[in-house]
Amino acid sequence: MIVENVILAFAEITNLTTLSLMMIGVAAGLLAGAIPGFTIAMAIVLTLPFTYGMPPSQGLATMVSVLVGGLSGGLMAGILTGIPGTPSSVATTFDGFPMARKGQPGLALGIGVWSSFFGGIISAFLLVTLAPQLARIGLEFNPWGYFMLVMFALTITASLAGKNMVKGLIAGVLGLLIRTVGEDEAVGMARFNFGSDTLLQGFDFIAVLIGLFAFSQLLSDIRDPERARKSLMERGDTNIKIEHLRAVRVIAKRWTNVLRSALIGVFTGILPGAGGSIANILAYDQAKKASKKPEEFGTGIPDGIIAPESSNNAVEGGALIVLMALGIPGDVTTAVMLGALLMHDVVPSPSFIGDEPVLAYSIFIAFFLAPFMMLGLQTIMLRVFVLVTRVRMYVLAGVILGFCGIGVFAINNVEFDLWTLLWFGILGFLMRHFGFPLAPMILGVVLGNIAELNLARALAITTDLSPFVTRPWSLFFLVIAVFSAFFTLYSAHHGKRLWTRYYPAALAASVALPLYMMGGLVRPTLALGLLSLAGYLGYRAFQKHKAA
Repeated sequence: MIVENVILAFAEITNLTTLSLMMIGVAAGLLAGAIPGFTIAMAIVLTLPFTYGMPPSQGLATMVSVLVGGLSGGLMAGILTGIPGTPSSVATTFDGFPMARKGQPGLALGIGVWSSFFGGIISAFLLVTLAPQLARIGLEFNPWGYFMLVMFALTITASLAGKNMVKGLIAGVLGLLIRTVGEDEAVGMARFNFGSDTLLQGFDFIAVLIGLFAFSQLLSDIRDPERARKSLMERGDTNIKIEHLRAVRVIAKRWTNVLRSALIGVFTGILPGAGGSIANILAYDQAKKASKKPEEFGTGIPDGIIAPESSNNAVEGGALIVLMALGIPGDVTTAVMLGALLMHDVVPSPSFIGDEPVLAYSIFIAFFLAPFMMLGLQTIMLRVFVLVTRVRMYVLAGVILGFCGIGVFAINNVEFDLWTLLWFGILGFLMRHFGFPLAPMILGVVLGNIAELNLARALAITTDLSPFVTRPWSLFFLVIAVFSAFFTLYSAHHGKRLWTRYYPAALAASVALPLYMMGGLVRPTLALGLLSLAGYLGYRAFQKHKAA
């Protein structure tokens, strides 16, 4: 029966009309993702009306193609201009742009393209094979767990700050403060609006992001008249070619980074509301922590491109898992796809795959084929985007700023968003000038609303604070948040201080407790394994200390 359904779904997807629409969708997504200020969600929304007259499988295949293309398109602008095309490509700019400016844009683009491809394929494989099992994890989360997940994510601020720890923390807190301006979503109260109805709506996240990254970068690039007359790349006259073979070889040597980052992306996608904007920074942080040379991150190294691009393309696989198995949209884009399903009288639920097997397998196949189309189409489109590196800075700055303004205004059609773009562009320029890192501030803006909303929900259920440490997932994220906060000190003093020898053992033992509390068979067994590992690591550390 399964084989018959797969054959029927494959026949629906592989007809000429559907494949042509998918290719157009991937191309449109690549274009939308590459234009700063034009989000993937906007592209999905604009695609939705065109699917009204299509069969369900054809319409959803087209939307999936736009989704996959949009996730990969953001790396173009991020690597070539230093301005992330989408929020899910923020971390790509940390190493992609420096690598391009060092004269290796072809390699940077190739690494980004192939990392996106492998991340998408891994995500598609997990979507097909593990949808029902992985979706159950999302049901276990509650407001306490979500809040602690955000607290764990905020500890990344320390590692993103680099040597400027204090400035990084200040930037992170400033990002959290910015998110509190406007109406409180939990109780509907006005905050920090100073009596202004305009400020009551708060600062749009996309406008803040584009202002901090795009406008501030443009101001930095053209403040020197002599530099403004030069091209974007220092070696703009070089014949740039996308180095596919070299990129594949580089990625093959770092396959563990690809796999780890893709799994982070899938897991983050399963959590409703998380999305690629969090996943790419989480993956970047974990890659930095696992690296033997974390100090090189931010200077233009392959691992700094592989991690975010593998994760952000894997996010939507996790989001589709939850959408198809539970009917819960993982992010804005899957929320639009949920609307498309409902429009075609299809209601996602735990029985969705059994009730609509052909449609379900059609989505699986479309999500698997789209990365291959993305790989071919992006190769062609990147050749056009590479030409951007030869445009003089002042010309490029004007064009990009125009696109940014149009994109920001088109989201809500609100004039205030353009002022937000201007103010945060100036703020970002000043922060760059005085050595404040922008990444922690962006992280604060992204996570602040999620943390506040779930804290309000938790306290609305009960004012007792004990669930933060008695609920398994909440305790799990609390434990790894504490250890993550001290990881920077651990890396700096590894082997020099006594406590660093027992750090891995303490981490394994501490994580075992919440896993054991989750019950069942697999997780308690895993907890016992971690306790055994903690005992072994502790014994080795004691023996080394005794020998010393």
